[in-house]
Amino acid sequence: MELDMLLTHYFKTTDLADVDPDTLAMGCEQLALDFGVEQEGGRKFALWVLLDAMGMAPPPAEAFKDHPELVEPAHDWQRATYRAERDQS
Repeated sequence: MELDMLLTHYFKTTDLADVDPDTLAMGCEQLALDFGVEQEGGRKFALWVLLDAMGMAPPPAEAFKDHPELVEPAHDWQRATYRAERDQS
């Protein structure tokens, strides 16, 4: 899944700064619903990464209980994004 495709699908734009509050709320709700029903591990991980970027991701152990092989990569993602955010401050 490509980030631009996901952003356009859920938020109708690739620039979240352009999204009005109602569209943002509806997109986040649909994203969370799709994450909850997705069965394929790679697609679920991509949706989780976007949820994490939106501040809505469940903890990795909870998010990937049916895909335990994705728990550590999810933790790695969170550590990497934390370091990137810290380094920008």
